Amino acid sequence: MDRIAKAAGCNKNLIYVYFENKETLFATVLQQNLLCVYADLTFTADDLPGYATRVFDFAIAYPDLMRLMAWSNLERNTHTLAERVVSHDDKVAEMTKAQNAAQLATTFPPSFLLTAVMTLATAWTAASPFGASLDPDSVKGLAELRQRVADAVALFSKP
Repeated sequence: MDRIAKAAGCNKNLIYVYFENKETLFATVLQQNLLCVYADLTFTADDLPGYATRVFDFAIAYPDLMRLMAWSNLERNTHTLAERVVSHDDKVAEMTKAQNAAQLATTFPPSFLLTAVMTLATAWTAASPFGASLDPDSVKGLAELRQRVADAVALFSKP
């Protein structure tokens, strides 16, 4: 909190007055960032590979937000962000409609498929224990990796 107060140029007590506690501050910061994500990353069930590449690009461009999300997932006791639940449920509903219209593979349930897409798209961020070894300065490496993510999503999502 001392670092946050110093960076904000205000008294630490004012932060506590406004946010009450660290958890509320954390949830507010995460929520504000996620609202931007939801606005910037359009989702369509008929183009999951395209969505996966947009998520990949965003995750690579904003590693600090990926760390915030990883921390939030680890701390399961932070405030549940209603927008996050609504966003997930809206995507699952759209994917269900696409499966019913034979526009999306029915191999996996929509919720599982969405989790797989998000996992592939974000696996090479600093928040992932498996993919963080990618050299972010290697543009060719990122381009190839981005394409592989899209190709993998296409394999399990095309009808």
